[in-house]
Amino acid sequence: MSSYKELLAQRELLDKQIKEAVMREKADGIAKAKLIIEQYDLTASDLFSRKAGARSSTGKVAPKYRNPSTGDTWTGRGKAPKWIEGRDRNNFLI
Repeated sequence: MSSYKELLAQRELLDKQIKEAVMREKADGIAKAKLIIEQYDLTASDLFSRKAGARSSTGKVAPKYRNPSTGDTWTGRGKAPKWIEGRDRNNFLI
């Protein structure tokens, strides 16, 4: 069985090897990507453009349900509040 100090030394060696492997593989990946970009004459907008149907931030959602006794509201998204759980939601529509 290895001692604590031996294990720490092994870990340091492994950490160094991992960093070197990451750097090597990253450089290889970048070289391959550059080759493909040049081969197909790609631009940044070809690679990183947003699709027409891409989801965008729309801000807050209007409430859809209201508790008549307290005035609390709920958008209908996420977990239902206790005041509407198990009840007909049509009765609470705004």
